[in-house]
Amino acid sequence: MMDPGDGGFHLTEQAIRRQLAAMPHDRYLLRLIHSRTRRPLPGERLWTATQLLDPAHIKFLRMCNREGFDVYIRPDAWDQNAGYILLDLDRPDDGVLHRLRANGHDPCVVLATSPGRLQAWIRVTTSGLEPFYATAIARQLARRYDGDPASADWRHVGRLAGFTNQKPERRTLYGSAPWVRIVHARAVRAPGAEALMQSVRDACGSHGHRVVGPQPHSTASLDPAQADQIYQNLLCRWHIAQRFARPDWSIVDLWVARHLRSSGLAPSQVEDVIRMGSPRFPRRHGNPGDYLRRTLARAAFPFPPKGGPV
Repeated sequence: MMDPGDGGFHLTEQAIRRQLAAMPHDRYLLRLIHSRTRRPLPGERLWTATQLLDPAHIKFLRMCNREGFDVYIRPDAWDQNAGYILLDLDRPDDGVLHRLRANGHDPCVVLATSPGRLQAWIRVTTSGLEPFYATAIARQLARRYDGDPASADWRHVGRLAGFTNQKPERRTLYGSAPWVRIVHARAVRAPGAEALMQSVRDACGSHGHRVVGPQPHSTASLDPAQADQIYQNLLCRWHIAQRFARPDWSIVDLWVARHLRSSGLAPSQVEDVIRMGSPRFPRRHGNPGDYLRRTLARAAFPFPPKGGPV
């Protein structure tokens, strides 16, 4: 049992509850990073809202926070963005929140991470979003509202309310760590989300990132050159070489399969693209046919699936 007189604990619990209620999701990725060494605490894992609100877990996080660890979070959709975009405002102007709402970019959560600094979560979709598009949206919002470009990507973590900002440069004049406070919290999808996503799709298409391939719903087999071109176009479009020094090609294959299936390509054509376009395929797969069937099966549903892992 928690001490009923522990006011700090209850304030933290209320702040966590408000933030999670305003950005609902099945699972959240939690990261604890030491403010001085910048090293993460080992054991990064996924948490449900129920687990995060467990008194024992809150007590553990508060203890880590007191020992110098900053507490970060993001809704997690495994290899995709969960539909939430982080806008990190280091030096926001006085009217930035009004401009966000006026432009249809209403945030679901706004946090004061320290005096004069805000973080806003903007929900653009209720389903998963491809990393390439999520990063493009984050960068467009950062440019438009003078956000931190270093935080504009598809899987960036933001602060969790109810804990202190342990960064030494954020200390107050009295030497204390400022609390991460909720400025606004309401579960809402940005009214202008569709227009925002469409503008990003149009911009991506104008820069040659469209996938060249067969027409959707066609069942014609692909030749090696066509299959390789489709795969390489996606690698370029998603900036795989720039983002990952050593890509896990099994994960990239899954991204490709998921994208092509959602675009209407037949399963046999998707298999052609991976078989003839994936680098050094079949690599170490002893049964390439079984690997392709399993990859397409996993691409057919969001991961992790409801009900537990495969």
